[in-house]
Amino acid sequence: MAAKKVIAICQSGGEFVADRDGALTYTGGEAYAIDIDQETRLDDFRAEVAEMFGCGAEAMAIKYFLPGNKKTLITISKDKDLQRMVSFLGDSGTVDVFVMSEDDAARNLSNMPASRSSRTTVSEQVVPLVVPIDAAYDTTNTSDRLDLDLCDGHPLCSIPASSSDEKHRRAAMQWENTITGVDQRFNSFSEFREALHKYSIAHGFAYRYKKNDSHRVSVKCKSEGCPWRIYASRLATTQLVCIKKMNAEHTCEGAIVKAGYRATRGWVGSIIKEKLKVSPNYRPKDIADDIRREYGIQLNYSQAWRAKEIAREQLQGSYKEAYKLLPFFCDKIKETNPGSFATFTTKEDSSFHRLFVSFHALISGFQQGCRPLLFLDSTVLNSKYQGMLLSATSIDGDDGIFPVAIAVVDDETEDNWHWFLQELKSAISTSQQITFVADFQNGLKKSLAEIFDNCYHSYCLRHLIEKLNKDLKGQFSHEARRFMINDFYAAAHAPRLDGFQRAVENIRGISPDAYDWVVQSEPEHWANAFFAGARYNQMTSNFGQEFYSWVSEAHELPITQMIDTLRGRMMESIYARRVESSQWGSKLTPSMEEKLQMEASLTHSLEVLLTEGSVFEVRGDSVDIVDIDHWDCSCKGWQLTGLPCCHAIAVFNCIERSPYDYCSRYFMAETYHLTYAESINPVPNVDKPSLSESAEAVVTVTPPPTKRPPGRPKMKQFESVDLVKRQLQCSKCKGLGHNKKTCRAFP
Repeated sequence: MAAKKVIAICQSGGEFVADRDGALTYTGGEAYAIDIDQETRLDDFRAEVAEMFGCGAEAMAIKYFLPGNKKTLITISKDKDLQRMVSFLGDSGTVDVFVMSEDDAARNLSNMPASRSSRTTVSEQVVPLVVPIDAAYDTTNTSDRLDLDLCDGHPLCSIPASSSDEKHRRAAMQWENTITGVDQRFNSFSEFREALHKYSIAHGFAYRYKKNDSHRVSVKCKSEGCPWRIYASRLATTQLVCIKKMNAEHTCEGAIVKAGYRATRGWVGSIIKEKLKVSPNYRPKDIADDIRREYGIQLNYSQAWRAKEIAREQLQGSYKEAYKLLPFFCDKIKETNPGSFATFTTKEDSSFHRLFVSFHALISGFQQGCRPLLFLDSTVLNSKYQGMLLSATSIDGDDGIFPVAIAVVDDETEDNWHWFLQELKSAISTSQQITFVADFQNGLKKSLAEIFDNCYHSYCLRHLIEKLNKDLKGQFSHEARRFMINDFYAAAHAPRLDGFQRAVENIRGISPDAYDWVVQSEPEHWANAFFAGARYNQMTSNFGQEFYSWVSEAHELPITQMIDTLRGRMMESIYARRVESSQWGSKLTPSMEEKLQMEASLTHSLEVLLTEGSVFEVRGDSVDIVDIDHWDCSCKGWQLTGLPCCHAIAVFNCIERSPYDYCSRYFMAETYHLTYAESINPVPNVDKPSLSESAEAVVTVTPPPTKRPPGRPKMKQFESVDLVKRQLQCSKCKGLGHNKKTCRAFP
């Protein structure tokens, strides 16, 4: 049986009008016919509609009415929706489809479908300060529409011309000759439309499109009866666009009215693009102020923010195209940096899922010179399609951050962490017992035990404190919580059992519930007195603010550029540290040399009792036993840090041995040189591969379905967890969480 087929009458450029009973009628605009069936894919349908109307397919909303229901518009957002429409309306043979921008579709005032279609003029003549809410606007491109925001129930429009017309006139004067007349040529229709937009602003008139497709553009003045016209089409056998006809005469008053232009995101983006290149932190508030001052156009914050996004994409490249380049990008990393790991996965619908990258220089540096210590952490990405950055970082001999591997994933889930750890093990492939400093949630505890044999998992103290605060929230005053957290840190850092027990007993004195929580939180994974691995006194997983500063500079970039920007920062860091370390004259790295000398300064008051063997007694404020053969001291300082403690140094001074011979090899300057012996090589043509190179990619990768949520994004926090937020405390009943005005105990 043949597939059911219908004719879709696609309409755009008009507006919805509601009858008294709420039924909607679509009037005006243009219409095209497309035949579709149940096998038609939505992406193909969008592309054909976009080509017909000369608009963007990405920001397009498609809606239709069910039979007998003219009050509710049904949205088509996936292939199944399109198939249902064909199924519902197949018997009628035709279906009316309404095409509008996503911004318009989302703005349903009082359940009224968006009355602005996807094709509004790029400029609009406005004489009064406030435009009626049912005024229809047209634009050339759905992706370039600015939202119509409300202020006291009315749309925002431009400021009156009387106050600053001359200044705005000077600002736009440079555009008076962007259109010169017949035979003027342009490289593309988008270039012609941009020139026309600027020309209309400079001359102060509004226009509408009669024809606007990939072969021709016909435009007339929006004022009724005005003879101004322009017609442009492709120059035969070329890609150039040429103005074939133009009547430059205006009989309307539009040419003398200079108030109120309906700006588009693309236009504002093109205006601010150069300034954004010089000042990447150009704020939306400043953008709105500059556009109002220079062109007399009033933008609100969200409009300016969206214009900045357009400008940033013009400068940095398309977020969507970046995902398409992932196969090429991964191949280039492995080609230019042999031995590197760069792999990605997609979901069943070819949308992006995960990306893992580890450069050979980082793998080699970790294996040759870094302590067997890895910090696992995550941070939110603020790109168009959101996502999370997972990282595995180590620490060099001078206590500097050393990234080992990074991954971009759609969300921080147990499955994604498990995948990341599997890829990490394949990359570093070491037989050493590694200590991981990481959160204990998100499946990390289980995945680490499964993937890395005999590894040590140190719970991140920061995450523990956050969980303690969350689990016992509201039970303590600010001062009590501050003491409790300080005692918790004391318990974690205590090198011996007696110190741990004293700190925990102090917590019991504050709260038995908190004491029970601490005892049940598996101290063998976080307390120095019990932890079996070597973590060199590194207790939190968000080690290394320098690395997160790199991420904060790049997290808004398209995915390939973000990774390449991080690669560049790592490459520069390796080179700078290699050059700096070549000037060192000591056996140890500078920070470790300083720590060793500090311990040596504490030996003057110590008394060493000599014996024949390797075990010595050292007396000071306490009595400690030092075993130099086993690099052990009863104070546990030597074992915890990898550097001899003051008691061990006192013994070395007595028996005339060098403390440098008893320092961990990871702190030696020679080992540090090995860490930075390899270089990360440049990866050329990341965002602009040649046609032959880009054609090699067989796998198609599309952006993930999730986009950035509304609101200000959460950034990585670096402040100490010791700074606990002060809770409200009632001055009447002394209860927590409310004040005296809202106290229920004393109404």
